[in-house]
Amino acid sequence: MNRFSTNSIVILLVILTAAAGTFAQSGWRSRKIDKAGDLVAVYFINAKRGFIAGDDGFLAVTNDGGSNWKKHEIGTRENINEIYFRNDKNGYLVAGRKLFITSDSGNTWRETVIFNAGEFKEGVPEFLSIRFADKNRGHAIGSVLNKKDEVIDSLVMRTDDGGATWHRIKVPSKRELFHLDFSGRSDGWIVGDHGVILATNDGGVSWRLQNSGTTRALYNVDFQNDNIGYAVGGGGTILRTENGGENWITSPSNIRSTLLRVDFADNNNGWIVGRDGTVLRSSDKGRTWVQQASNTKTHIYGLFMMKKTGWAVGQNGSLFEYDR
Repeated sequence: MNRFSTNSIVILLVILTAAAGTFAQSGWRSRKIDKAGDLVAVYFINAKRGFIAGDDGFLAVTNDGGSNWKKHEIGTRENINEIYFRNDKNGYLVAGRKLFITSDSGNTWRETVIFNAGEFKEGVPEFLSIRFADKNRGHAIGSVLNKKDEVIDSLVMRTDDGGATWHRIKVPSKRELFHLDFSGRSDGWIVGDHGVILATNDGGVSWRLQNSGTTRALYNVDFQNDNIGYAVGGGGTILRTENGGENWITSPSNIRSTLLRVDFADNNNGWIVGRDGTVLRSSDKGRTWVQQASNTKTHIYGLFMMKKTGWAVGQNGSLFEYDR
């Protein structure tokens, strides 16, 4: 005897078709934007208002969740390397040797002096990342370059007055530093070339080396709290710690492409992006990673994940939106 009636089969087909449509519509999809150069940074201060930035001082803003983007001139042709907001109003933007600050959610940006002329007699500073532990204490990091654009020293600048004035602090490394993250007011981490990981427990007054267990360049670090953190880098390197970086464990993956960004939307769900259109996802706190279809082979440089959606940017003006 047939277990399904005709009506049951019709209902089942409708359900399966709807489910298939849902899966087809979810995931990463390309968004168009008029930008010829690379996009390297993306940041949203809420579900509606966000920013993307990249080569030649390009900055664009959206007020409708990414449906439309409008170019925003800030008066520089330096490549913008990172955008960061410590709250809805106060944000920072690093572009080569320059730092821009906003106090009105990015409606206006003003350049601030982050170093004095002649301060770097041995070379030229380049800033790649910026973070604040609280409203006053922040750090901008990168490297010092010689005339051949070769890295000759690490660079860490510190402010104790919200970015009004800055001073250089020494750290136990001369490698290029790529990214930093803070968890609360005291604990912070910096990652850099040749597997360098620096850590602080005093809000960035002093920094010490941690053992990463790799000599691969580490390009991005993301901490969920004082204990759980992740770092990614060259050759498909994925590192994970459960004790604030005292021990770093390699997370297995079959990826060999360089990984450039890691970002967790919550304690369980995280994403990684990198070269050749690489996108990885974890739903078990970074213990295992699964490759997602990105439908692109372009390099993906920037990533920002929220609870219900996410954004990635990359080579040749690439812009991607993710719906969970």
